Amino acid sequence: MYIAVEGCAHGQLDTIYRSVLRLEEMHKMKVDLLICCGDFQSVRNEQDLKCMAVPAKYMEMCDFYRYYSGEAKAPVLTIFIGGNHEASNYLQEFPYGGWVAPNIYYMGYAGVVNYGGLRIGGISGIYKGPDYLKGHCEKSPYTGETVRSVYHVRNLEVYRLKQLSGDVDIFLSHDWPRGIYQHGNKHRLLQRKQHFKAEVENNTLGSRAAEDLLKKLQPAYWFSGHLHVKFPALVKHKSEGSETKKATKFLALDKCLPRREFLQVLEVSHNPSKDLSLEYDLEWLTILRMTNHLLSTESRVTYMPGPGSNERYDFTPTKEELEETRRIFRNNLTIPLAFTRTASVFNDSHGKPNMHTVSMPRPQLNPQTITLCDKLGIDDPVSLLLGGRRRTSPKHVEYCGWNDSDLNITLENSKASLNPDEAEMSDEYDGDIIMEIRVSPDPPKEVDDLVNEVSPIKSSSRELSSEDFISLGPVSSSPRYHKERVGLTLSSPKQALGSASSSSALETSSTSSLSENESYQASPSRNSQVKRGSETETPPTSRTPRDKVTTPETSTTTIENTPTPETTERTVSDGHKKFKRRNQALYTIEDDKLVE
Repeated sequence: MYIAVEGCAHGQLDTIYRSVLRLEEMHKMKVDLLICCGDFQSVRNEQDLKCMAVPAKYMEMCDFYRYYSGEAKAPVLTIFIGGNHEASNYLQEFPYGGWVAPNIYYMGYAGVVNYGGLRIGGISGIYKGPDYLKGHCEKSPYTGETVRSVYHVRNLEVYRLKQLSGDVDIFLSHDWPRGIYQHGNKHRLLQRKQHFKAEVENNTLGSRAAEDLLKKLQPAYWFSGHLHVKFPALVKHKSEGSETKKATKFLALDKCLPRREFLQVLEVSHNPSKDLSLEYDLEWLTILRMTNHLLSTESRVTYMPGPGSNERYDFTPTKEELEETRRIFRNNLTIPLAFTRTASVFNDSHGKPNMHTVSMPRPQLNPQTITLCDKLGIDDPVSLLLGGRRRTSPKHVEYCGWNDSDLNITLENSKASLNPDEAEMSDEYDGDIIMEIRVSPDPPKEVDDLVNEVSPIKSSSRELSSEDFISLGPVSSSPRYHKERVGLTLSSPKQALGSASSSSALETSSTSSLSENESYQASPSRNSQVKRGSETETPPTSRTPRDKVTTPETSTTTIENTPTPETTERTVSDGHKKFKRRNQALYTIEDDKLVE
């Protein structure tokens, strides 16, 4: 099974789907599932846009509203978690997950689903200590405070996820687990993101809640976004009383922009006897049913039960409880395709809306959530906020310092990330989208096999052989500039698959550089080039409209330009970086320093 993983979508669905389809065409394979790690921006109209926590000047409708209206349809099944730039009012309609558009499924505040025998879990939002112990008390119209606190992770979702038993194949979070940088190439990370240094040294970069879940669940793969940089790592878990050593392959990806490493495709093994359909997870549904009384919609601090309390605190379902849930669903866990539109759709003929005159909408109940809550006998937080009656009596647990799910968080020791990328949404460059497909049949033996990245794009007058490519080890898709470079050398995925079977420590891959005409078209409101400081630019000369693609009968594919377009130089005042534009791609001479 081929799974495509996207970092931060930021509403650029057309570009993402076009990129996936282009990779399928180039490598003669079929992507079965697309996973997005937050900042999806499921914006249907101007009111949804008003509920997104970004400055008004960055509010753009992007692409989702056309998928919501039916004008466009996702070509591949897509599941996603929420981030910190979302249409929060719409996602609040699905606290336990649901179809936000045909073929696009949101996993809720937290959720676990099954697809083709793969168990996929995820948690939405980002971690902020002051709000971690609160209930889900926010509803639209939001205040300046609640428009941000609505997407903060709560202890209830972490507590529920920690009740899971058995293996989790894939887990998703928007922000990184705290301390994950200790398991990868931290030096290179700090070269690329120098403002992370203080938080890394203080061990405050990332989510404490996600760190706790990583240690408890120990999934085979963990994917994240949020920090807008690609970062692989390998976490080797300590086994207690077990001979089986488990490891988690972590990968963070960038946001969807030209020249960013935002998309990666990998092949994972699955149960061929299972249909490729999205299903509820039986254990997760049972946990929701058994912990409904812990749901809070109040802003006061709420603790989860633990050892020493006078009530049940272990909600890992028993066999009898699982069978009761199976009976409720009549042994059919397939998620019904019950998408229903609950709001009007943006009319693009009116042009860009004036967000200063738009008001936030009132809360809305979604038929999908109503049906699921009725079947399981659980509460919808939005319904409770609107005055609905509870199905079970809430229980307030007095804190005795016993439950590690609460992480002993207090307002005094909670620190917020100062990551400027959270607010920076306009660092866009005009150029090619650089993507990578990496086939990973087995986890590497050592972390160095995963994180020592070398660019496969080489300055050479000859094509790389399969032996040359394998010797490079795992690769990244960062382009490198060289004055004698004649083209991009790409590895054949079929040959790479054959080579990978000989050694589990190697990850073969191939990198695709798609032209602007084939893959990326900037939106009308997107600036053709971001200008930072005072800069001068020489007008580019004419360039070849189409690349000539040749596929020799060897293990490599070379994309050549005929004739070679002239290079355009640009000098930026801050940092004095010189940029080169070549083959319609923008890259810097400093990229070589990052790779070496």
